[in-house]
Amino acid sequence: MDLSAINPLLFVAGFLVAATPLIFAAIGELVVEKSGVLNLGVEGMMITGAICGFATAVETGSPLLGFAAAAIGGAALSLLFAFLTQVTLANQVASGLSLTLFGLGLSALIGQSYVGIKPPRLGDIDFGPLAEIPVIGPILFTHDIILYLGIALVAGVWAVLKFTRAGLILRAVGESHDAAHALGYKVKRIRTAAILFGGACAGLGGAYISLIRVPQWTEGMTAGIGWIALALVVFASWKPWRALLGAYLFGGITQLQLNLQGAGVAIPVEYLAMSPYIITIIVLVVLSADKSAAPASLGRTFHASN
Repeated sequence: MDLSAINPLLFVAGFLVAATPLIFAAIGELVVEKSGVLNLGVEGMMITGAICGFATAVETGSPLLGFAAAAIGGAALSLLFAFLTQVTLANQVASGLSLTLFGLGLSALIGQSYVGIKPPRLGDIDFGPLAEIPVIGPILFTHDIILYLGIALVAGVWAVLKFTRAGLILRAVGESHDAAHALGYKVKRIRTAAILFGGACAGLGGAYISLIRVPQWTEGMTAGIGWIALALVVFASWKPWRALLGAYLFGGITQLQLNLQGAGVAIPVEYLAMSPYIITIIVLVVLSADKSAAPASLGRTFHASN
């Protein structure tokens, strides 16, 4: 065992990368749940985005086009969920679980011919002298544009929900869809837009895994991150900044277990691989006992009155 092999700067920079897929998925699902809809299909949308982004990047040679395709792929799959829950009024839990199973199967089918292929690399942003600042530079200014986009997305969602009329309407629909409908708001349209946004975010998170974090395609490579994103929304009490902190917590634990494996710590690899999920569950149980922050209409089907 050689703990000196763990570079603290690379460790911190690494967990920022590990947290980015979670940030996209969790923030997208937070917006969906703020509208009163519970979408358990995050894992399916992420893996669909992962293969759509990977395939597009490989075929076009452009990682940015890959991320655009991933957002479209995730949104397209979420549109199926929106049709089931907002048009046919199907059960949200069952529809979300079906979406995950469908996404896993569809991605496995599409990805058969992409196994073993390396995608084109998305370069890091050139911050010039900022990247040379001791300690801070290597940690904060040596990443790709998508990582910074994730942080900006958190700030944008927070600002929209807190300060804009659109955010107020979204929250009103999530708190009482009947009251919002009585005021003349198109509940189903608003929820559909939120679902599409959540799907696009999940798709981006999936593509970040296949194009940046683990630049290859492997069947089922999201490995439960979509489920962790769902848990983070509850852990964060439906607050964007807390979701960001929760993503960094999980990313840090994930990166730590990888570093410990590399340092040869005398703990079975299976236990180290389980540790991020176990610790996330413990934190979730301890810190999310208060459900008062949950939107009052979360998971309830809206029936428009005549």
